[in-house]
Amino acid sequence: MFDQLPPALREQVDVLLPLLVEQGLSLLSAILILIAGFWFAGRARMWTIGALRRVPGLDEMLQNFFGTMVRYLVLIFTLLAVLAKFGVQTASLIALLGAAGLAVGLALQGTLSNVAAGVMLLIFRPFRAGHYVEVGGIGGTVKLLSLFTTELTTPDNVQIFVPNSQVWGQALKNYSFHATRRVDFSFGISYGDDIGKAMEAIRAEFDADPRCLKEPALFMGVGNLGDSSVDITVRVWSANADYWPLKFELTQRVKERFDREGITIPFPARTVYAGKD
Repeated sequence: MFDQLPPALREQVDVLLPLLVEQGLSLLSAILILIAGFWFAGRARMWTIGALRRVPGLDEMLQNFFGTMVRYLVLIFTLLAVLAKFGVQTASLIALLGAAGLAVGLALQGTLSNVAAGVMLLIFRPFRAGHYVEVGGIGGTVKLLSLFTTELTTPDNVQIFVPNSQVWGQALKNYSFHATRRVDFSFGISYGDDIGKAMEAIRAEFDADPRCLKEPALFMGVGNLGDSSVDITVRVWSANADYWPLKFELTQRVKERFDREGITIPFPARTVYAGKD
């Protein structure tokens, strides 16, 4: 059937067929390289994280960050290899990308600022994985620091991704940085109650709880004379992990102690006088 074609058409087929075969093989090779590259990038990330886990003192946040860096590097080399299969001069391409770097940087300045902020966060280490932080009004436990975002989990188990530039560019509160924290309480008593007796009852409950640290010493004083109550301020130090359990339990126990000793906790009241015209 091929011999029955006109001579001119046969010449074109003779020329085009090897090109089609060559391009088809190049395309197949490029697809195989792309698949292998994506597979190897994932494996390289896991291998990197596994190797860094054996390094003493290196927390999980750094392990994941460097693992992600390795993955992106493998993907870049994979892309260059795919382009090389189609005859693209990678050296010229790299030079062209370098010349266009400024324009790309301006177009992706938000993304690049996130990468730069992620690097700064790794250098200065204001938090680690597992720390509870608050930034920009968002509070949560740090799960992961990636190239572009910081992953937080809120106390009610909501996942939040915060761009690294926002984390680095705003005031950040790290509630887990220090081993101890100060727990503040305020207890209101009636104006007719004995302040000394109320303070003794409060101190007895705090002294009986071993989670209250002896140093720094407990502070207690009248913090405010309110409209309907005398407010007693108590400040005590505890281990960071004991902050919320101590606050909840001691608030309840002091209330129960007041009930047993006849100390009243007032609530706002209003007296209305009805006069005659």
